Amino acid sequence: MSQEFSRRSFLKLAGLTLSSLAFKPAYNFAELQDSGPLIRVALDSANTLSVYSRPDEESPIKFQRQRDEILPVYYEVISDKKPKYNPKWYRVWGGFVHCASVQPVAVQLNQVPSFLPEGLTAIEITVPFTQSMFQRTPGVWTESYRLYYDTFHWAVGIAEGPDGEPWFRIRDEMLKYAENMDYYIPAKHARVVPPSEMSPIATDVSPDKKFIEVSLEDQELTAYEDGKIVLHTKISSGLNYTPPNGSTWNTPTGYFNIQSKMLSKHMGYQEPYNNYSNGAYVLPGVSWTSFFEMTNGVAFHGTHWHQDFGVPKSHGCINMKTDEARWIYRWATPEADPQLMETNGYGTRVHVY
Repeated sequence: MSQEFSRRSFLKLAGLTLSSLAFKPAYNFAELQDSGPLIRVALDSANTLSVYSRPDEESPIKFQRQRDEILPVYYEVISDKKPKYNPKWYRVWGGFVHCASVQPVAVQLNQVPSFLPEGLTAIEITVPFTQSMFQRTPGVWTESYRLYYDTFHWAVGIAEGPDGEPWFRIRDEMLKYAENMDYYIPAKHARVVPPSEMSPIATDVSPDKKFIEVSLEDQELTAYEDGKIVLHTKISSGLNYTPPNGSTWNTPTGYFNIQSKMLSKHMGYQEPYNNYSNGAYVLPGVSWTSFFEMTNGVAFHGTHWHQDFGVPKSHGCINMKTDEARWIYRWATPEADPQLMETNGYGTRVHVY
């Protein structure tokens, strides 16, 4: 995010965003196209985001921002203050916010296809967020999940939405066996993902030459081809916590194999909580998911709710930057079928220690 824009434009966007876009009933976002860098307040574990007077978590807090507010970014700062392990900050209206609990976003409104082929069509959300709607009774629309930028979903058709415009009909793998449980989003809020962006890579490398290591102590993942490092990056593993239901949020250690891939995975609860202040764990559309421990459902996957890699953050999975989770999904075996919700097989070896 090196692009800058004028102070006048910055202040105009800041006022526009903070007053009229936060929790607006109709999410259009057209006024934010070509506006420069933007971030969404993601807040994976807190209720509000602090805006600091300086890029330092020990500096005075000036005010708070709420989940899903969209903030223009003036510039990035790499700070030598706290937190040391994750030094990126954003200069926004009124001060500085740390990168941990925000998501870089953009606005791309898309041309709507005239039709979709039969079966499943992969789509990617290209606006900061879009509010999906149920239509369990013809003509009666109720709010469903809020879907976020850079998440992936399965469209199964195009229909007229509550505003009279074309909306994608979304098939959710968690709800696919429930009657009349598809939900809808404005079609202009998502792009159709071509098969070429989901196809396997490094297919000339023998599967037994591919290997993934995860160091929980260092919070790092390393991928190898025949002993040569091809990816080395920071991740966020499971928190050392046992919730009241007796499950565990630890990431299991040992040797595993990737056995299931899902381009789009609904994680957490089925109920569409729209008031996230209660801490509800509702994550439809978690992207580029590669499961390697099947008993507890532990996977590598993309992360749209934080940028705090380098410390444990998850309920057991390996949180990754979305681009890097996409790379793992395409690089590792088994090779995923781009027309299936889930591909199973006995694939790339994984060592977690």
